[in-house]
Amino acid sequence: MIEKRLKDLIILIKGGGEMASGVVLRLVRSGFRVCITEIPEPLAVRRGVSFCEAVFAGRTEVEGLVGRRVSGKEEIQRCWENGEAPVLIDPGCAIRKVLSPDVLIDAILAKRNTGTALSDAPLVIGLGPGFCAGRDVHVVIETNRGHRLGRVIEEGEAEPDTGIPGDVGGHTWERVLRAPAGGRFQGMKKIGDRVAKGEVVAKVGGVPLETRISGVLRGILHDGLTAKPNMKVGDVDAHAAPENCLTVSEKARAIAGGVLEAVMRKYNQ
Repeated sequence: MIEKRLKDLIILIKGGGEMASGVVLRLVRSGFRVCITEIPEPLAVRRGVSFCEAVFAGRTEVEGLVGRRVSGKEEIQRCWENGEAPVLIDPGCAIRKVLSPDVLIDAILAKRNTGTALSDAPLVIGLGPGFCAGRDVHVVIETNRGHRLGRVIEEGEAEPDTGIPGDVGGHTWERVLRAPAGGRFQGMKKIGDRVAKGEVVAKVGGVPLETRISGVLRGILHDGLTAKPNMKVGDVDAHAAPENCLTVSEKARAIAGGVLEAVMRKYNQ
């Protein structure tokens, strides 16, 4: 009875960036049916490990799991039958009323609640700051690197956003590439490329964007999108192997573990 119930759960995830995609991987591999909703022009930079890339390409693959852009319920069902993760362009999450999910996860990581409510599903989960467990969502998952990363919070909120990027390879703010101006983004390097300090890796509105450190380009914004000044448009890892750019991070896996724990607490009883 319990085994069938778990297998039949429908989990709806808002957002298809790296953290959300780490959650998708763990849930699908655990046997759940997962659907992802996205905006028409996702701004994720770690596109090698983000299912939102299917919005642009129609199909993408993360660690062997296929994400496929779909247009409605029938195609969502077909993806589930094929063991794939459906990605639906649905900024308002209207599909929620069609699927009636057992679990809704807000993985947008906007650092504020953009419209998720307790009434959206029997179990509503918010990732990171911007949510209060018991008010906006049923549980919050800690997303801040450190001792509490991945913790399931049943009362209160996650740690506040510090505004300082997490330490990756011994670097924080200097590893993040930010738009030097507003305008159309044009990448000149691809994910996995080695880059040198001071090298031009992209142009934004025609203005060159240089790296502050040498390393491997592990993320870069999709070509043709419009960037705002100072917006995050890329990420350099000083020590990563190029192949690591195509697997989800330890942070995403820890967050995914917290989500899986919350789902099992609710339904495995």
